[in-house]
Amino acid sequence: MSFLFFSCPETTDPISLDDCCKDGKERGQESQDCTSLPLISESTTCRIAQEQCCTAVLEDNICTSGINMAKDQGSCDALLSSSTCETKTAKTCCECCLLGRAAQERGLSCDLTLAVWYQCGLVSRACCVDRSPNSNGKPAPELPPSQGDAQNTEDQCKAAGCSQSCFNGSCACLEGYKLKVDGKTCEDMNECLLGSHQCRGGERCINTLGSYRCQRVISCGTGYELTDNNKCEDIDECETGTHNCAAELECQNTAGSFRCRPRVQCGMGFIQDALGSCIDINECLSVTGPCPSGHMCFNTVGSYTCQRHSVSCGRGYHLNTDGSRCVDIDECAGPDNSCDGHGCINLVGSYRCECRVGFIFNSISRSCEDINECRNYPGRLCAHKCENILGSYKCSCTTGFKLAADGRNCDDLNECESSPCSQECANVYGSYQCYCRRGYQLSDMDGVTCEDIDECALPTGGHICSYRCHNTPGSFHCTCPTTGYTLATNGRSCQDIDECVTGTHSCSESESCFNIQGGNKCLNFDCPANYRRSGDTRCERLPCNQTSECLALPVRITYYHLTFPTKIPIPTNIFRMGPSNSALGDDIEVAIVDGNQGGYFAAKRVENGGVLVVQKPIALPQDFEISLEMKLRRFGHLSVYHFKIRLFVTPDELSHMSE
Repeated sequence: MSFLFFSCPETTDPISLDDCCKDGKERGQESQDCTSLPLISESTTCRIAQEQCCTAVLEDNICTSGINMAKDQGSCDALLSSSTCETKTAKTCCECCLLGRAAQERGLSCDLTLAVWYQCGLVSRACCVDRSPNSNGKPAPELPPSQGDAQNTEDQCKAAGCSQSCFNGSCACLEGYKLKVDGKTCEDMNECLLGSHQCRGGERCINTLGSYRCQRVISCGTGYELTDNNKCEDIDECETGTHNCAAELECQNTAGSFRCRPRVQCGMGFIQDALGSCIDINECLSVTGPCPSGHMCFNTVGSYTCQRHSVSCGRGYHLNTDGSRCVDIDECAGPDNSCDGHGCINLVGSYRCECRVGFIFNSISRSCEDINECRNYPGRLCAHKCENILGSYKCSCTTGFKLAADGRNCDDLNECESSPCSQECANVYGSYQCYCRRGYQLSDMDGVTCEDIDECALPTGGHICSYRCHNTPGSFHCTCPTTGYTLATNGRSCQDIDECVTGTHSCSESESCFNIQGGNKCLNFDCPANYRRSGDTRCERLPCNQTSECLALPVRITYYHLTFPTKIPIPTNIFRMGPSNSALGDDIEVAIVDGNQGGYFAAKRVENGGVLVVQKPIALPQDFEISLEMKLRRFGHLSVYHFKIRLFVTPDELSHMSE
């Protein structure tokens, strides 16, 4: 099938209709939707060619499937269950093929005389001829006329006007063609459509004029083409003219591609670039200069000329080519003008730069210089810091702030969002402040880390707890001696446990319990001879027989128990004694008779009795047993009383105790 090239307003499209049709066929082979193909050109004609060629391939493939079903199954019943457009086309081709096969079986002519659709007649005839005993898939050639009728046949053929050949006065077609309805003209027979091709699996049937060819489905890739024998062969782009080498470059074919190499070498005065172009060499720019002293060098294409200095041109001018006069220099000519990328306006003998925003033209240096906006407008552009950059400026903020969305102002930065503190953080304007929970203090090293406060090590730590202080992270706790004390409700003081009241002592029934600070004492006493017990703490003398020895004994011996801490004030009265009632003329004497070996105590006479005084500091806890005697002379009668005092001196502070 061939296409014509149309001349229309779309002739500017470089893609031919053959290319458009080829693209449509390829997409039809891929079973794409022919009504929504991706366009390869903006041309309406190209779109029509794409769509129609795609539709033709699809219909050929569908029709071929119907023909194959008629040949393989001899029935079209499998196509009756659906009513899609594709199924209808396959069903028509299948049934038309069955008509041809039926005509062949009945010995009828393969050229149907029925008024069927033209395409149906082609399919029917192909299936009929394909089953003829003397047919190999092509129409059987007509037998030549006999020698007797040769002259008449020749005359009839001349009158018939056949397009290809004539036998017995009737037009006939060559192999691969069939006679059209007019009986004269021959048209190509589409073997791919009729299913009379011999292509194998994995190959695609492509109809050609008078024949067909089989092409494998998988393409060869860029730079290769598929040959008639289904092999991939390199495309010689240089021979086919499909390369894109410039006229001055020579094409050299390579496997799957090509290279463009310079065609000719450049002559003297030129240099060849990478694309093979010859570029003029400006000999006048050489270090030594080609012209002798007193001459001016002028570059020409491929060479140069030397001219003697005759005219001196001022700034902004240069000699013309013949050296006769000065002409203006166009400083703005070329991409690398004197304004270094800024706008350039050439003036007679000079030029002026149109500077971009952020630059200002310096008339002395004749260049665009950067405007330092930060220096020219201090405090007006940026809230904090302004940094000048080429052609503009940039604002930045001091520590503790971040640049606002307008790029000029500064917003406070909430540093606490990044958790810089080990415990608590308070954001303040432009900064932040770390603080610690109770029991911690901020480190002097970094100001962000919270360190535990050792309350027990503080100068006042010794007074926090009455006995022992134990530091804990963020706090502390107090403890008391393991025995004899309990922690008070305030959590700091140690209270003495009265074992005698709580019953936690270990005294026997014959002993009495006496509580002291931090413990207890189990006490008992026995009355000496000639005395009887008259109470818990008293022994009374038995009646005397008026003997002097008996009368010299104390009338009563009383036991007392006292306790007090060390380092009590000196002097301190700790015990008072005297008669239960006083009489006029009483004479009382008091004295320590035993137990005062250290000299800590003294007995003193006071009104109506006497006292026991601590006269010397007692530094260490210890026990004393003091025997105190009081003599009472009343109405000429002497009575002696003994006081047995047990003293238990305890530590003045719990911290001085040992566990």
